[in-house]
Amino acid sequence: MDPLMRKAIEEDILLKIIYIDRQSRLSERVIHVVSITATHVRAYCHTKRGIRMFRRENILSAGMIRDRKFGA
Repeated sequence: MDPLMRKAIEEDILLKIIYIDRQSRLSERVIHVVSITATHVRAYCHTKRGIRMFRRENILSAGMIRDRKFGA
């Protein structure tokens, strides 16, 4: 997943992720990655409309969204 996250930052690409929270609830999010660390992804979440920290181990899948109109 590292190459995809880095590409999202470098090329300003939105990602759609499937995320599981601490209560084991699944959610689909559209994010704009700001930074990544060994344990977290910091991103603007278009779904929740704010900056969020996502635990990398809880991101179950991620894919690129090519249509920039989504978050506009």
